[in-house]
Amino acid sequence: MLNITIQKVGKQMRAKVKHYLKEVIFFIITMTVIANLMSYYKSRDLNHTDFDIKESKLIDNSIYKPNNGVKVIHFWATWCPTCKLEAANIEYLSKYYDVITIAVNSGSDYEIANYLKEHNLNFKVINDKDSELSKLYNITAFPTTLIYNKDNKVVFSDVGYTSTLGLFVRAWIASL
Repeated sequence: MLNITIQKVGKQMRAKVKHYLKEVIFFIITMTVIANLMSYYKSRDLNHTDFDIKESKLIDNSIYKPNNGVKVIHFWATWCPTCKLEAANIEYLSKYYDVITIAVNSGSDYEIANYLKEHNLNFKVINDKDSELSKLYNITAFPTTLIYNKDNKVVFSDVGYTSTLGLFVRAWIASL
């Protein structure tokens, strides 16, 4: 009798776990679709002109000169929580592609450098103190990432969080 009760409870628990697992998977898929639709909607208003940064002074006083391959422009801010979540993805991508990041309204070069040090980040940063670059590209939400092919044409634009895998796949496609 006890054995039958334990088996019945076990079946009920498995059924509940299966039910909740389906709900979690449905939620993740739904949120992914919504996030991608929002990113697409927000990226429609971006300035999708050719890559136009010839050379720029970075916060460490070095000069950024773009290469002839895939280029990534990443707009972010030190005060942006989503940017903080995505920073490690951008850091990793910068080891394999030409990534230039633009810190918008994030304080002085010194303050941005301290932020990078505090978060163990080493990517190249232009300080957009007065939002001139973000206005040029019509950036209104952070983070925003633009990926250009070797011909300096925009291939992808994302507004909001993008995973490391998502960034790599888009950069790889841009290299084809």
